[in-house]
Amino acid sequence: MSEGRQMLQFNTPDGDERGGVECGARDLIIAGWTGRDKVAMEAHIIELEKLGVRRPEKTPIFYRGASTLLTQNKEVEIVGADASGEVEPVIFSTTQGIFLGLGSDHTDRKVETVGIAISKQLCAKPVSHEIWKLDRIADHWDQLVIRSWISRGGERRKYQEGTLAKMRHPADLLRLYGGESYEPPEGTVMFCGTLAVCGEIESADLFEMELEDPVLGRKIQHHYRVIELPVAG
Repeated sequence: MSEGRQMLQFNTPDGDERGGVECGARDLIIAGWTGRDKVAMEAHIIELEKLGVRRPEKTPIFYRGASTLLTQNKEVEIVGADASGEVEPVIFSTTQGIFLGLGSDHTDRKVETVGIAISKQLCAKPVSHEIWKLDRIADHWDQLVIRSWISRGGERRKYQEGTLAKMRHPADLLRLYGGESYEPPEGTVMFCGTLAVCGEIESADLFEMELEDPVLGRKIQHHYRVIELPVAG
């Protein structure tokens, strides 16, 4: 593995890349407040304000994170009980092109009230093992559906669900991040934003997530367990 890179291994059903794809992740970008639906985005802003997170001065906004936060493990270790996941579409720039996958921007909600960027840096960012070629879904992005479920104490419930019509297209996010002619260098990973939760933001023992493409009849699914470490002891 090249210095400064986090090597991720993926499966894909698409085109000449069918089978294995590698992404030597070097630059992690976490896009926030990416909603096209102003009502839905306002709902997400309000639910975070309830936790003490300040309203953003502009939208969207792009946070940077360490590529070493990215993981495909089925377990992540988090200090304390104040962190929670949120499902997001994720784009990966590889030597074989740009692909779309699934991830969770797991974030420490207590620290988020102090600083959003540092709160995101404190938690692992789980991503899926399967990805799709972005150009295969670009024209029906709005019809894709993301969902998540949480389980705590043996009880499972729907946590998030909605179509990507509520969120900015990746091409738009890349343009806003890097300019009109920007092409993400190989090794770029961008989390593309999330949806408001069903109910209240809360932590979980198990986080499950899904990206569905009803046009091509396929799904990407991933889950991970959260191991809570004591703050001290």
